[in-house]
Amino acid sequence: MTTVLPPAGLSRAQLARRVADDLRDGWCVNVGIGAPLQLPAQATPGKEIIYHCEHGLLGVGPPPEGEPDPDITDAGKNPVTLLEGAAAFDSSLSFAIARGGRLDLCVLGALQVAENGDLANWLVPGGNPGVGGAMDLAVGARRLWVMMTHLDKQGNAKLRKHCTFPLTGAEVVDRVYTDLAVFEFAGGVLTLRECAPAVTPDQLATLTEATFTVDLWTRGELE
Repeated sequence: MTTVLPPAGLSRAQLARRVADDLRDGWCVNVGIGAPLQLPAQATPGKEIIYHCEHGLLGVGPPPEGEPDPDITDAGKNPVTLLEGAAAFDSSLSFAIARGGRLDLCVLGALQVAENGDLANWLVPGGNPGVGGAMDLAVGARRLWVMMTHLDKQGNAKLRKHCTFPLTGAEVVDRVYTDLAVFEFAGGVLTLRECAPAVTPDQLATLTEATFTVDLWTRGELE
């Protein structure tokens, strides 16, 4: 589905800030490759979030201000810092954490999300496979939030009736944060919870292939 020109939405940093605002103090959060990697740089005052990287780090902090240590990187091979109390370990222990239900939340990027919560984020047909650990994270974490642009580079909706790309997980997504809106699967129904500034539900309807209901959050209802 090719859409009309969308309204201006949140920048990637602003989107990370928006997701960080909804994290709960004390959560252990895995951040996937792509936009979610910006989350450790968006520390919320008064909250301690323990960031996990699948290759074997727990307690990831923001990028270094000075000379980076080439041995301390996030899942996208970007230099990061380690906070006090951080730990480094091998992949087997890292995935034991992921598969064992130890993660309060996983935040992943996505190529497509279906209106029933299906997630596709590892392969564009005809492209190079990149399974990584997304499948383990999608089924092992207690919650799964997606952080992505609302449209792909061709202007097509990424929130779709059905995923046309190979699935990472079936009915695994709890929330979707895009540069234009926040959606939640409430009782299994895709529900619009929040619009980005200057974006309306009617505009979103023209930019979203998936069917959704509208039940906007009011202040005090956010978790």
